[in-house]
Amino acid sequence: MVADGDRRAFIGSFTAAGGPGIVVAAVDADDGALTPLTGAHDVPDPAYLALAPDGGTLYAVSETTEGAVAAYRVNGTEPELIGPPTLVAGSGPTHLALYAGHVLTANYGSGSVSAVPVRPDGSLAGAPSAVLQHTGSGPHTPRQQGPHVHQVQADPSGRWAVSVDLGTDSVRVCTLTDGRLEVHGEYALRPGSGPRHLAFHPDGTYAYVINELTPTVTVCRWDAADGSLKPLSETQVLPGAPAGDAYPSGIAVAPDGRFLWTATRGEDVLSAFAVEGEALRLLGTVPCRGHWPRALTEAGGFLYAANERSGDVAWFAVDPASGLPRYGGSIEVPAASCVVIG
Repeated sequence: MVADGDRRAFIGSFTAAGGPGIVVAAVDADDGALTPLTGAHDVPDPAYLALAPDGGTLYAVSETTEGAVAAYRVNGTEPELIGPPTLVAGSGPTHLALYAGHVLTANYGSGSVSAVPVRPDGSLAGAPSAVLQHTGSGPHTPRQQGPHVHQVQADPSGRWAVSVDLGTDSVRVCTLTDGRLEVHGEYALRPGSGPRHLAFHPDGTYAYVINELTPTVTVCRWDAADGSLKPLSETQVLPGAPAGDAYPSGIAVAPDGRFLWTATRGEDVLSAFAVEGEALRLLGTVPCRGHWPRALTEAGGFLYAANERSGDVAWFAVDPASGLPRYGGSIEVPAASCVVIG
């Protein structure tokens, strides 16, 4: 049981690979440790989760061929599904975000972004009001034969929706008006880089894009006034050439903007960087204490790595002086996909 005001972790997992669905865990404020409490098992393959600002509603995308999003009440002892999942009219959604009274889903398989209206009580209002289809391709075959939207989120100002497309090596900036999604601008990254996720600097002036097909982070200038993105530099996430497969996945920025961290699958490490204006400086790497870290989350001075193939979630305390993570422990979550703290 979690007392009022205590933090909880909501952990997604792939049910098709033996995962339990959604796991709820208590978060120890002193050492970041997780203690499993309960869960929800009624939505297949919840690849990513998002909490409403008031913390009372949890949203989950179902990364299935038909693609769906579900809403849960989380004020009680366990998540309570609010109505049936809503189809998003896109396949393989991998990410979602709340924006302008809608849940936006990043549909990797179909290369699109869907906007599902949200009622004032947090429930989903029905079918998508809009589906924005991306177009294009990249030089890396077969991963870039067409668009593959891997992430969508609102920018810090709340004015823009930003989608990251691994298949087209680009970031799109969109608006949502009267339920309609429209592209405001598309910004190209290095061909073949395969952008996966983006994290904003807390002051809203920079955006950092982690690239899956090359183990790098692209630093971009972000201008919220006109919704524009300008790539500035690119930094390797590993200190040398990868020993084998290396597929960056998660990215997180410290609340004070001093440090940035990434997770890399295959190499199975977390990398720490110093944020130095328009550049990043690699400080070092530490083992993720599992295999295939799919996602990385920062909360309260701790990092949480969802290690998909080893089936666990590991937590790390961040040294406030050096920025380097220090392993604290882990819990078993088969086929873990993401961690959201609220």
